[in-house]
Formats: sequence, C-alpha cells, structure tokens
Amino acid sequence: MKTATAKQIKDDLKHKDRDELLQIVQRLARFKKENKELLTYLLFEADHEEGYVETMKIFIDEQFLAVNTRNNYYVKKNIRKILKETKKYIRYSGNKETEVQLLIHFCKMLFEFQPYYSRIKILRDIFERQVILIKTRISTLHEDLQYDYEQELHDIGY
Repeated sequence: MKTATAKQIKDDLKHKDRDELLQIVQRLARFKKENKELLTYLLFEADHEEGYVETMKIFIDEQFLAVNTRNNYYVKKNIRKILKETKKYIRYSGNKETEVQLLIHFCKMLFEFQPYYSRIKILRDIFERQVILIKTRISTLHEDLQYDYEQELHDIGY
C-alpha cells in the first residue's frame, strides 16, 4: 500500500463529516501509543503549555533518578533514552520556547549527573550537541527571551 501525502489526507479530511472524523481519530488512537500521547497533548495539554513544561521537567528529573549506574554502558544507554523521550515530547508541542526550556533542563540535569558526566566522553558530547541545538533555537526567539535563555545556558556552564 502506498502512503498518501499530508496534502492528500488534508484534502480528503475536508470532505468528511463530524462523525466520520470522530471515528477516524478514535481508530487512530487505538493503534499506537505515540498517537494516544499526541492526542492527549492536543486535547488536554496544548492550552496549558506552562503546565506541560513543568510536567515534562518532573518527568526528566524522575528519569535521571532512575538511571542504572551499574556500569557506564547502562548510564549512556539510559541518558540517550531520556533524550529521545524528551525530544518526542518536544515534537508534540512544536513550540520553540518549550523546546528550549526542556533541552536546557535536560542539559542542566546531565551536567549535574556527577561523576558520570565528567568521566564519560559520550555524555559530554551529547551535552555539547544539545547546547549547539539550544543556541540555534534561541536565536529564533524574541530578544527578551533570548537574553533569559542565554543566562540559563550561562548558569549551567555554557
């Protein structure tokens, strides 16, 4: 089966009535966990972006506390998993401010994750790549926000 383009789907959805759209969304929610998470964000969290950011920061904190520190392999693997999930939740929002806030929080937690951060080069590389990404995202924001986020970056050592 060939997948339709986003434009084709959008055009077809315009011709559906309310009940058909509701059935399509419900069926979509049944198939994949990410679809349910995105629908949850759109229905319950999108109007309260600050609450969403705080919830995600708490989630990141909990994930860092649960990192398996038995050996360096597990530490690296768990940190990558946390970053992957953080980026997934950033993608749900699509808001540049949310992205900057969550990535800064991730970097702050990673920087404070001692002694592993200073010992493992891969963690330092992950940190540096995220800082570069944060700086490029900050440059697209309003000047006042740029200054605030630059200060936060400076506070964590960059």
